[in-house]
Amino acid sequence: MLNNTYNGWTNYETWRINLEYGLCDGGFEGYSAEMLQNMVEEHLEEDCNNKSTISYALSFISEVNWNEIARNIEENRE
Repeated sequence: MLNNTYNGWTNYETWRINLEYGLCDGGFEGYSAEMLQNMVEEHLEEDCNNKSTISYALSFISEVNWNEIARNIEENRE
């Protein structure tokens, strides 16, 4: 079985989205995993005007562990 963890996160996708959006830098306290995912998806859909790019981006974020990010946000708040 492969170990796909990355920099202490579940995988590269989770680490990268958390990094790119600064999700643990504050301002997202109280967001559920679903809220975080919806926010990122909406942002991508608004900013991408190319259907193949948005398809690729949505495929990438389908691998994100949103629960891990939400937990991390709450742990950093405490």
